[in-house]
Amino acid sequence: MAVPGWLSPGVRLAAIARSARLSGSAATRQAPGAEPVGQAALYVHWPYCQKRCSYCNFNKYIPQGLDEASMRSCLTQEAQTLIRLSQVQRISSVFFGGGTPSLASPLTIAAVLETVSRCAHLAADAEITLEANPTSAGASQLAAFRALGINRLSIGIQSLDDAELGLLGRNHMAAEALGTLEEAKKLFSGRTSIDLIFGLPGQSVASWTRRLEELIQLCDDHVSLYQLTLERGTSLFKQVQQGFLPMPEQEVVAEMYEAAREMLRAADFRQYEVSNFARNGALSAHNLSYWQGSQYIGIGPGAHGRFVPRGSGDSLREARIQTLEPDSWMKEVLNFGHGTRKRTALSQLEVLEEVLVLGLRTDVGITHQGAQVLLERFGCAGLSATDPPHTAPAVLGGQSSPRDLNPDSSSKQEATACSRSPEWTGALSGHLKILHPI
Repeated sequence: MAVPGWLSPGVRLAAIARSARLSGSAATRQAPGAEPVGQAALYVHWPYCQKRCSYCNFNKYIPQGLDEASMRSCLTQEAQTLIRLSQVQRISSVFFGGGTPSLASPLTIAAVLETVSRCAHLAADAEITLEANPTSAGASQLAAFRALGINRLSIGIQSLDDAELGLLGRNHMAAEALGTLEEAKKLFSGRTSIDLIFGLPGQSVASWTRRLEELIQLCDDHVSLYQLTLERGTSLFKQVQQGFLPMPEQEVVAEMYEAAREMLRAADFRQYEVSNFARNGALSAHNLSYWQGSQYIGIGPGAHGRFVPRGSGDSLREARIQTLEPDSWMKEVLNFGHGTRKRTALSQLEVLEEVLVLGLRTDVGITHQGAQVLLERFGCAGLSATDPPHTAPAVLGGQSSPRDLNPDSSSKQEATACSRSPEWTGALSGHLKILHPI
């Protein structure tokens, strides 16, 4: 594949190498939290969109006279600062999320990747994902992203029903989504993911499964399903609260979810996480790093991270949140080298608890052996892994409503939305009850 001449030599060499080794190694099962401390995943938040969807409360902004050169400079500065602070030697994956990062110039994406490659080892076959919306992902734009090293695309299709797309406030039609999907499959074969939302006002099981069946025939090898969550402050929330839009009953939404699971499994998709399905080994390595409790660095306005800041002499993992508003974030990056708004040191027990809760989301669960690795890694004195048959079922092993499973946006950026679980807190106070693969 041709690599654009306008890229710097470092990025051009990396892009050529990645293109030559695109097949890479598939994401594999491993003990959650078992990744070496010398590596981390990297999340890059592009906060801008063309418009705000009716259901969305993400940290995103409609730009007025965007100075992309300044945003680019600050993203690269923060990446350099935080990677060096973490002292990781290897970046295992990169995920450009948002917002709508496909609105960013290829120059911006290239600059970030060049900085990452300069600060740490970014393997030629590392998974590098870009989120895209159909209206900002034309064939030439996708080709440019592919040429500079993006090797996985996640498309926000959300629905193939034009009326539902209008309800969601999307700025594309079903035909545009299908066109983008076809172009993406040519450039990112085996590495194109689609996002779909279910549980919409007025949606029935029949209408949902009909559209899903159509997409299963057309999609690539990865599908993410998200139940609509009504977020306070959004226009959709207001319409439902005022009685203008009827939401389906939870029993109906649960039936939609179970029907989707059955349909995708019948099409040879593996449900490897509550909301995520893959076939032909096309698991998202980046998202797995969240669910396996690995370190990850978040850069950009509002990004979240979980890593040990060894460069400052610390030994405990920190939960870090970057300043939300882009202009304020840029000022902080210019003044301090990063825009971290909040740092919270996590005890070893807190990290272990997060890893266990996140492990519940996967089909692997937490095995007895894996739990012992975790206990040893985090040095939790006084805790021991009990032998079978003292088990708790993995979340995907039984019938559960999507409300219980909460397939929300956490898989897109952070599993930082994982909640503190009273049940797990109680279990951890003495002996650890082990989860087994389904």
